Amino acid sequence: MSRISRREPLSPIGEIEPTPLIALDKVTCRYGHEPVLVNVDLTLRAGDFVGIVGPSGSGKSTLLKTIAGAVSPIAGSVRRGADLSIGYVPQVETVNWYFPITVREAVLMARVSGRRAPWSSSRERAEADEALARLGLEGLGDRHIRELSGGQQQRVFVARAMLRRPALLLLDEPTSGVDVRTRHDVMHLIHELHHQGLAIVLTTHDLNGIAAHLPSIVCLNREVIARGAPRAVLTSEVLERTYGAPLEVLSHGGMPVVVEQYPDLQGAGGNVVPLREGHHDHPA
Repeated sequence: MSRISRREPLSPIGEIEPTPLIALDKVTCRYGHEPVLVNVDLTLRAGDFVGIVGPSGSGKSTLLKTIAGAVSPIAGSVRRGADLSIGYVPQVETVNWYFPITVREAVLMARVSGRRAPWSSSRERAEADEALARLGLEGLGDRHIRELSGGQQQRVFVARAMLRRPALLLLDEPTSGVDVRTRHDVMHLIHELHHQGLAIVLTTHDLNGIAAHLPSIVCLNREVIARGAPRAVLTSEVLERTYGAPLEVLSHGGMPVVVEQYPDLQGAGGNVVPLREGHHDHPA
């Protein structure tokens, strides 16, 4: 896997653009015979804050895993910055919350593999407790992970990712399956981490509650349909290409609001309802 050169071309105004953290060039991935990602181009730089949206089966999770290095493309290339450290937070629905492990032990699972001692050192335990305290979980290290609230459980996995001191943080559906209050708390935490210098990429189904408030959005359906600011990307044309269904985009307070129409039983018109998380939770 090639490395990104430190020498970058000058921008049109004569300023040097930030060195890419990672660049995907015509990346194609598949499971079995079915392609999941096709000819994906994506460059991430320091300070980026990107939301990836698209229907289930569109390749969002696979794209994160490809960025993280857990999935290898069958075509195209992935170029990484030298010594790039990446933190990955999985979907909470994939976690076995009854696994006999404490909060601190869950965080310590981020330790580098291949180390000689299978047990943690006092320094590593102190670092885990420091990460927990940073995320508002001080004093909870000895609790079983299933004893925590949904928001606290999500913070545990963010703390585990932060133990690697990443430059790039990847979060797969960080607000899926949580209530509105928890969603707000999780997003507040993510914004704080971004303001502290982390580049962040997250996937979400929530176009109105999350994606419309991010500085950059990628619409994905196996290939990148569009990337840009919400007002440029959240358009009826782009979203119909992404989701395969007619969607309408309104403006409220200068922000795009996505709605979809359900035809009534008589077929004479339709009901316009907000597009909520999971409404397009179907295979691409």
